[in-house]
Amino acid sequence: MSEPLADVRLRDFAPVSMMTAQTTYVTEPAAPIVDVHNHLGRRLTGVWQVPDPDALIAMMDAAGVATIVNLDGEWTDELEANLDRYDRKYPGRFVTFARVDWNDTSTPGWGDRMAASLTDSVRRGAAGLKLWKDIGLRVRDERDELIFLDDERLEPLWDALADSGVPALIHTADPAAFFQPLDARNERLEELLRHPDWHFHGPEFPPLQRLLDAFEAVVAAHPRVRFIGAHVGCLAENLDWVEQMLDRYPNYRVDIAARLAELGRQPRRTRALIEHHPDRVLLGTDCSPPEAADYQLYLRFLASSDEAFAYSTEQPPPTGRWTISGLGLPDDLAAKVEGDNARAFVPALRT
Repeated sequence: MSEPLADVRLRDFAPVSMMTAQTTYVTEPAAPIVDVHNHLGRRLTGVWQVPDPDALIAMMDAAGVATIVNLDGEWTDELEANLDRYDRKYPGRFVTFARVDWNDTSTPGWGDRMAASLTDSVRRGAAGLKLWKDIGLRVRDERDELIFLDDERLEPLWDALADSGVPALIHTADPAAFFQPLDARNERLEELLRHPDWHFHGPEFPPLQRLLDAFEAVVAAHPRVRFIGAHVGCLAENLDWVEQMLDRYPNYRVDIAARLAELGRQPRRTRALIEHHPDRVLLGTDCSPPEAADYQLYLRFLASSDEAFAYSTEQPPPTGRWTISGLGLPDDLAAKVEGDNARAFVPALRT
């Protein structure tokens, strides 16, 4: 070798597992799939995530995907462009969620304006609202103070959501390690070195618990609003907390998008959560653009009892250097997660 093994960098370490483990190919879902968490628009980049919607439809048909929820609807003209490209061209195959303009918080009255925007978006055909993690981490008001979900000035928005009946899918915080010091003990060190803007530890950011408390306060105070907690309620590392939220609030659901790496490290606890709340967990992928292999991986995780398999084809794995195990759900529970729960909770999916 050209260098001593002792000098091999961690980023270059790519061990090949010697485990002999079962491999199950799950290609047929237990129910037509609803992917409640995906991004098909051109938000942030100006380029459509899916260049060829007809090809996407063909993939969906082959993979057993009935409907994808597009979270990139934005508002007014951009919402119309998304609705034209997906929902109106392929009825029943896509539903688009709107957003509201968080750049519009520099002058008083922004809560009322957001409520009016949401009402207008629903009138145009939006099936829900997506709120992102910039709330609480970066968005500031006219006094240059951070805005949190439990800000009383957002009451008009929650009232508008309750009146409309459409759900709000909320991503309010990132993985717990993103809020910890960036040192040798951080389990997401490699990932955060690749994406330093994902690190939220320091005096300029609130603690993770403040974001979670604000989220819970809003869910508790607005029982008429349908809430979906993105990424396993934004705390997949602590399913006891997730289960407490599900226990307390009948108007609350969670999706599993982009959290197989966390859930697959605790398959027995994850299965117990689904068994205790069989109608409350929804499939989402956050894979943009989605591919058939993405859905096959989620189906394998939900339905098989395979152990020690990769949650990603990337090397090194993007989240952490570990493998996952499947849940082995029976068909009736798998069907609920894969699509039935979403159809029961999101009104637009029932039409």
